[in-house]
Amino acid sequence: MHQENIAAFAYMRTSSATNVGVDKDSDTRQRAAIEAYAAANGYDVVDTFYDAAVSGTDPIDQRDGMLALLDAVLANGTRTILVESPDRFARDAVVQELGHRMLKERGVDLIPTTAPDYFTVDTPTTELVRTILGAVNAFDRRQTVEKLKAARDRKSAALGRRVEGRKPVADATIQVAKRLYRKSPKTGKRRTLRQIAEVLSEMGHCAPNGNVYNHNSVRQMLARAGVYKPA
Repeated sequence: MHQENIAAFAYMRTSSATNVGVDKDSDTRQRAAIEAYAAANGYDVVDTFYDAAVSGTDPIDQRDGMLALLDAVLANGTRTILVESPDRFARDAVVQELGHRMLKERGVDLIPTTAPDYFTVDTPTTELVRTILGAVNAFDRRQTVEKLKAARDRKSAALGRRVEGRKPVADATIQVAKRLYRKSPKTGKRRTLRQIAEVLSEMGHCAPNGNVYNHNSVRQMLARAGVYKPA
């Protein structure tokens, strides 16, 4: 029985707008490597996204080509990205890890044709980067908590009563909102933010005051879940 090929997007990047010097013929080489890998491993390249004159140290969410690719990923269900090599995705180890983490959270597989297992096998470098990023994130969270507490303390002193911060939305509620945001397999359309809020309320997921969540709260939930990107 013939097995259908897996749909995939191709991503290419060159650091030179004129494609000269060290990047001479780079786009041609990248395309050929990706197409050869796809043909040999059962993938169909359905579209190609290209960032020209973009440094390999630039964060992936600041690249026009990559942002267009991410929009396409969310739109049509393709969950595989092929790149020629890891450094064509990003040269900087931290940018690589952050970019790969963002894709992984969206259920996207990133495959470099020169090293297909690169992003699935842990190395001393990736472990070090993850440790550093974890420490930085923990520090940032602690700073934010301390700043908010200090602000509440000042406001409490001024009012003569204790002011508490807003309780965070439960992870379970966020996951339900994420599921409700998916496109209908029949119509291809999504629920609106207000419709999601109404369904959440019907399922027992309400705002702290017991009311239906407003659309801005739903938008923030989806952003936290990594599935909502403002137009």
